[in-house]
Amino acid sequence: MTPRLARTHWAALVAVVLALLFAGAATVASTGGDGTGAATAVPVADSAEAGFARDMAVHHQQAVEMSFIVRDRTQDEEVRRLAYDIANTQANQRGMLLGWLDLWGLPKVVSGAEPMAWMAASAPDHGAHSGHGEHGGRDAHSGAEGADGAGGSLMPGMATKAELDRLSKASGRQAEVLYLQLMTDHHKGGVAMAQGCAGLCTVEPERNLAQGMVDAQQSELLLMADLLKKRGAAPRG
Repeated sequence: MTPRLARTHWAALVAVVLALLFAGAATVASTGGDGTGAATAVPVADSAEAGFARDMAVHHQQAVEMSFIVRDRTQDEEVRRLAYDIANTQANQRGMLLGWLDLWGLPKVVSGAEPMAWMAASAPDHGAHSGHGEHGGRDAHSGAEGADGAGGSLMPGMATKAELDRLSKASGRQAEVLYLQLMTDHHKGGVAMAQGCAGLCTVEPERNLAQGMVDAQQSELLLMADLLKKRGAAPRG
């Protein structure tokens, strides 16, 4: 294991442990108390807290899917280890985000809701919604398949159905390069979303988790750039 991969592996484990601790804290907060008997507010359906939880759960699901695909399409241990770390970490975080929605009594899916609307609604002066398509080097409104697979807009950095099909059919170095490029775009979009929650969310455990996502995914972006360079390739855009 290379030093950077080792650091990434430990970072993923630490992220999972912290995530579980945050989830425990959120359970107390969202059930009406802070451990001292004081009541705390529960987020509403159109809040930044709920919107981030819903959107990032979908975003994470695609990262897990892509990571499992590439593990079957290459024998390269560096890429397979990275894919495992990403799948493991993001699956755990996704479970937490969906768990919070359950604890808050809020829906996991809101019919007709535009992805990332929570950023615009919570910070209209920041231009978050109008400009989020630039993150990840791709237009968030491009592609035929939406975030929920039923049409509509893609969230920042998410791969299209055609790109996922290409990854499923690739093998060896081609699969490694495509995965690293797609995941680089995906992480850039994820970082932008998590930064939004870190600045807007008022539930401290969720805000802390979002900042942890920013830190971990920025580190993985550096690693993926190195892995692409070793394969004579570079990030897209």
